[in-house]
Amino acid sequence: MRKMFALGLVALSLAGCGKSGLDRNRPDEFATARQAPLVIPPDFALVPPQPGAPRPQDVSPSVQAADALFGGPAPRSAGESAAIRAAGGNTADAGIRSGAGDPSTNVIDKGTTVRDVVAAPQGDGQDARAVAGTPAPATTTPPKN
Repeated sequence: MRKMFALGLVALSLAGCGKSGLDRNRPDEFATARQAPLVIPPDFALVPPQPGAPRPQDVSPSVQAADALFGGPAPRSAGESAAIRAAGGNTADAGIRSGAGDPSTNVIDKGTTVRDVVAAPQGDGQDARAVAGTPAPATTTPPKN
């Protein structure tokens, strides 16, 4: 039994050495021609860097994040530019933000209703409730014994 098994194993291993019916046509790797290397044409619009000047590819991470989120500065439309000019956008005080929190700034108290609306959680408004003025007294029913 062992001799038959060994003889079958030898026959199978020798059968793999013969040429099978699968003839794969492959290109000859030594017969292929070499292609010319790619050449990048010179760019005559490039300007040599100035010594000590910041590199254009070195951008701070906060600027990169703002560009990724908002797409960078966008040009204003003609209507938007006209609205800014009409509102005096070109003559606005540059330090207006620092003066807005100044104690001497006149502020109009709008009441708690506006504060509650501004501080309301974001949602579709189905559960939002705002009460103006004094709330009506709640009616209660006495408990039954």
